Amino acid sequence: MSVQEIERAAKELPVNELDSLISRLFDYFHEKWDNQILSDLEAGRFDALFDELKDEYDKGLTKPL
Repeated sequence: MSVQEIERAAKELPVNELDSLISRLFDYFHEKWDNQILSDLEAGRFDALFDELKDEYDKGLTKPL
């Protein structure tokens, strides 16, 4: 099914079903995002960034939130 077909079908849904679909897609999107972040973390893709942040913290270049 193409995105265009899904869009056309979504336009035909009653409001309550469209709301349910949007909620499910929102949850699905955030689950995919969380999984990608975890995967990147485990692969070490944030290591250089964490090192840079730690260095700035150690130098006193950060502010408390």
